[in-house]
Amino acid sequence: MEMDTFVKDYEVKMTKTLSVLKQDYAAIRAGRANPALLDKITVVYYDVPTPLNQVATISVPEARSLLITPWDRSTLKAIEKAILASDIGINPQNDGAVVRLNFPPLNEERRRELCKQISKMGEESKVALRSIRRDANEKLKAKKKELPEDTVKDLEKKVQDLTDKYCKEADKISAAKEKEIMEV
Repeated sequence: MEMDTFVKDYEVKMTKTLSVLKQDYAAIRAGRANPALLDKITVVYYDVPTPLNQVATISVPEARSLLITPWDRSTLKAIEKAILASDIGINPQNDGAVVRLNFPPLNEERRRELCKQISKMGEESKVALRSIRRDANEKLKAKKKELPEDTVKDLEKKVQDLTDKYCKEADKISAAKEKEIMEV
């Protein structure tokens, strides 16, 4: 087992955890229109669940609205139904050619709810990071007989340092998103 590859494998896993956190935060609306909000919505298109961005063009004509232009007009009702079924809390407006989503400004109560949700997601990502650390340490314990004691201690320290670094990064990302939400 090479020391560098061992640590790098776990660093890659931690990086992926943070990228998932960033994707989840992109789906939380901050009062501004963001096409990433619709990334998880799937539309039933010819009896096949298909991501919305694969059946329509999503544009931002104004700061507080999204415009969804389907490539096939027969999918308008399905798009509207999928948006209503999702938990984004916006009612779509269908004018026969496009679907509009108008985002109202967030009130103080909704902002606080979103901050709680952001904080919870941040904590979940830190739990995932610690789980990655635990897996690394368990793997090291299994290899204790093969490796010198100093090497094991060094690797454990490097994994702990990585965990601390990525937990701080998760906190920074969470704080930035909370600040964005609380801006009026």
